[in-house]
Amino acid sequence: MPDITLVNLNMLFMRYGEEIERENHVPLGCLYLTSALEAAGLTVDLRDYQMVQGDPFDMNVFLAFLENPAPIIGLSCMANLLPFSILALRAIKQRWPDRKVILGGVGSKSVEELILHRFPWVDVIGRGEGEVTIVELVRTLQSGGDLARVNGISWRDPDGSARHKPDRARIADLDAMACPAFGKIDLQRYAGYGMMTSRGCPYPCTFCSVAPVWGWQTRHRSAQNIVQEMKLLHDSAGVDLFLFQDEFFVSGKAQVMDFCHAIKNSGMKIEWKAFGRVNLTDEEMMRAMAEVGCLEIRFGIESGSDRILKLIKKGFTAAEVMDVVPKAAEIFPRVDAFYVWGYPFETMDDFSESVFQMVSFRSMGARILPSLLSLLPQTAIYQEWKDKIKLEFCPWLLPEFVFTGHEVCRGGEVEIPAKYRAYFEIILQNPDIFPGFFHVDLQKNVLPKLEMLREFGFYPKAPGEDETTKTPRHQEKVGEAAAT
Repeated sequence: MPDITLVNLNMLFMRYGEEIERENHVPLGCLYLTSALEAAGLTVDLRDYQMVQGDPFDMNVFLAFLENPAPIIGLSCMANLLPFSILALRAIKQRWPDRKVILGGVGSKSVEELILHRFPWVDVIGRGEGEVTIVELVRTLQSGGDLARVNGISWRDPDGSARHKPDRARIADLDAMACPAFGKIDLQRYAGYGMMTSRGCPYPCTFCSVAPVWGWQTRHRSAQNIVQEMKLLHDSAGVDLFLFQDEFFVSGKAQVMDFCHAIKNSGMKIEWKAFGRVNLTDEEMMRAMAEVGCLEIRFGIESGSDRILKLIKKGFTAAEVMDVVPKAAEIFPRVDAFYVWGYPFETMDDFSESVFQMVSFRSMGARILPSLLSLLPQTAIYQEWKDKIKLEFCPWLLPEFVFTGHEVCRGGEVEIPAKYRAYFEIILQNPDIFPGFFHVDLQKNVLPKLEMLREFGFYPKAPGEDETTKTPRHQEKVGEAAAT
């Protein structure tokens, strides 16, 4: 029997009316963990839940997928599927009470103690980078050793108290890490091939949920190391489109130019997409990227208001945005501009500046991607505001970042089918664990901004919206949905 069963619970699963959109992306995190475990002589049963047949949110389907697991089971999830993952761990414990279960991934960041206190079936939570931690943890669980020897974990003592070891030191040399265990999966079954070029971001953006996971420290792979992995995937599986999903791909001009030279020298004819950063990107760099296959650059702009940019500590100004994005629109086939809206301190005047900028960039051909603020527990905004605000849950309007796949999207609204409402009960009962699903001041902050976004075509009109009053059909029910 394998030493551990690793389950990837990160899924892109959306329901639009009667249609289901499902796109499988290579489970990079679990593949890195698998490589580390196998390099240490441990055996891994890797299961990617993206590949399940049937309704993935039917717990019987999940248990059938997990049939005959190893003595140690690890689940990896992001914040959107943390509620489902916690219920899945309960189902595992009920079916196989002798198994040790580990919750991993970024979903539990900053709420480890609350989870351990309220959900007694969760044995251990992994924190931060897992490649070293997972090896020590599995060996300690197998030998019945003292978990207090393993850094980077939180766990429950026999008396029920939650305990936390210090964070593990970051991996200094990413080039020295083993390549993801691509041999464990059928690469032909995936539509998206994400790659990690760096880990961590040093910028203190207050809305960001990712940089805190890495402690605002960044590490980079060398250009040669990245291209070597790209060539492996290109030659062995015919991959010709790569997604650089890390937020700090554009970390400096010299590094990006070095990468572009490495791609050119490799002779590969490939295409790729990457995130950029307005204050670290210039025209020469963008032209070099486009020359070697970059067909899309993505900018996290977040607001068109200098006041808001300063409050969220974004690190650049609206003038810098207006200088870089139009140039990018001339160079790349596609430019994505991401905005966050619904900040509790964002006035309608601030928001109007964002909308004006969004309209301007759309006219240049950029794709505009607004996202409703998600107050995840590790964000500085949530930590600053959690004692000042009342969280409200709106069953027809969820932040895009926490769409789970249970919802049915209809126009600009979502619907929670009756058979999935139990999954949202755990959210409603634990707003301090799942604040990212909630809103701040729906009536005065969120809904007026939503109406403006609909007016300018950035969100679809709501089903049944009254064309005279422009009032969403569910607005009268918002007060009934307040959670805390």
